[in-house]
Amino acid sequence: MSENAKFSKICQEHGIKFIGALPEQIAGMGDKATAKATMIAAGVPCIPGSKGLLTDLDDAFATAEVVRYPVILKATAGGGGKGMRIVEASADFAAALASCKREAQSSFGDDAVLIEKYVQRPRHIEIQVFGDNHGNHVYLFERDCSVQRRHQKVLEEAPAPGLSQAMREQMGNAAVAAAKAVNYQGAGTVEFIVEQRPDNSMNFFFMEMNTRLQVEHPVTEAITGLDLVEWQLRVASNEVLPLAQDQLKMTGHAIEARICAENPDNQFLPATGQLKVYQKPAHVSFQNANASLVRFDDGVEQGDAISPHYDSMVAKLIVHGATREEALGKLDQALAQTHIVGLVNNVQFLRQVIQSQSFSQAHLDTALIQREQAVLFHQDKLGARTSVLAAIAYVVGQEKTQQQADPFSQTDGWLSHGTLKRQFDFEYLGQAITAYLHYGHLGQLSIEFNDKTEVLEFENQAQRVVIKTADQRLTLNVYPQADQLYLFNQHGRSTITLIDRLAHAGEVASEGGRLTAPMPGKVVSFAVKAGDKVTKGQALAVMEAMKMEHTIAAPQDGIVQELMFAPGDQVTEGSELLKLVAAA
Repeated sequence: MSENAKFSKICQEHGIKFIGALPEQIAGMGDKATAKATMIAAGVPCIPGSKGLLTDLDDAFATAEVVRYPVILKATAGGGGKGMRIVEASADFAAALASCKREAQSSFGDDAVLIEKYVQRPRHIEIQVFGDNHGNHVYLFERDCSVQRRHQKVLEEAPAPGLSQAMREQMGNAAVAAAKAVNYQGAGTVEFIVEQRPDNSMNFFFMEMNTRLQVEHPVTEAITGLDLVEWQLRVASNEVLPLAQDQLKMTGHAIEARICAENPDNQFLPATGQLKVYQKPAHVSFQNANASLVRFDDGVEQGDAISPHYDSMVAKLIVHGATREEALGKLDQALAQTHIVGLVNNVQFLRQVIQSQSFSQAHLDTALIQREQAVLFHQDKLGARTSVLAAIAYVVGQEKTQQQADPFSQTDGWLSHGTLKRQFDFEYLGQAITAYLHYGHLGQLSIEFNDKTEVLEFENQAQRVVIKTADQRLTLNVYPQADQLYLFNQHGRSTITLIDRLAHAGEVASEGGRLTAPMPGKVVSFAVKAGDKVTKGQALAVMEAMKMEHTIAAPQDGIVQELMFAPGDQVTEGSELLKLVAAA
């Protein structure tokens, strides 16, 4: 509702003060075509693109040829990365336009689309602006939001690394000019695409204005020491802005990480589930900057469920330090102390991003995640050995805490003749693993794994296991869920499954040739029909969940035997969408 012109107008008509922009400002800046025309008239630099809305496919094709590929399609009522498609070549244009219009209609009730030139090596830098009812406007510096997936922000930081003071002032003045052009009131964000040229110079273009306080506003609060929500209330109360432009100062560096229910290793597919474990780092909530700020803003608690009906963001983690390097260290430590079990999430992925060479050295652009994918996806930070040692230590430790005082309940492996060798079977990252625990004399334990035997000492402290071997000492948090153990330490997290051979006896491999829904959602469309021949990777269906479209592709060559649902049907996770059989 914060960016809904109709709601703002209804409040106005009923004498209720809407804390935010006026209806005409929301409508004017919320429509990308109108906003662009307003910015051009105000002298704000704008990116080349269509002069208005795309009226039909032929008009859209012709516009794309003039602007030249690559181009980006944008829903005029869009925001949050929804209703946007990058098109690299004319052959992909029609399908991208249809998908963009569908998602725009579903998300915003408006399928109007415009087209712009897609800038190479772009950075996404936005300026926080404020206006009051007395004609005063200021900018509260910038935020770099270049690290994105699906055109949605992953990390935000302030100030923007490598931005000169001259460039900062140029962008700030342009943002203020944009706000003044519509006599803007309240909090808003003017977003710019920044082109990075081969000679390391930069050029910026207006992208859009968000007529509200954004998710990433805490990083601005952290570097300025200001409460932007308080400013909103003051403006709504008809007060003058608390500070003038020359009174605004920046201190230190702040970074925000968005913790989301999604699977980065599976194309950031949204996830649902229950927060069975939800452990947060030492933090404050909804507070501004101080020398040791770690701020954690959320609205959930352990035991809550994340449903498919809302955005996938679970929490925001914000840190502030004297320098960017200090802030990065605090962020990594805080993420390491964030333990979530029961819900697939991106916490470990965020750590991998901030540890990557591109991000740590501030080589930023919106393609960072794609460029660094070799070190961002499918990373095993704990390793099989550490996971096996932790799992065995945890299981044996739990057995000891549950044993009775009588000798027949002891779990020390005592035998009247010889020594006990106990087999453990695990599944780790899809691979079957077998390890053996040897019970020696005088209580000594040793692990046989991968043709190596080593003495193991450990102690259990509630959910924590401390392991000591000949060459290292490890401390891990262990959270059991059914037959799975979720492991966390300072290096990362992992999951290992303890296999009960007796319980799983007789199981066979799952039936092949099926395509199932990877999450609860709605079937938007099928691109095939029964009898069609398809090739591996071909798009078969489109699903919508958590306000995003997801394409289901063929895992192999084959023939579509049957469609199990119709467009518009709601499906549960695991539902079979269609049958695919191997070609004869």
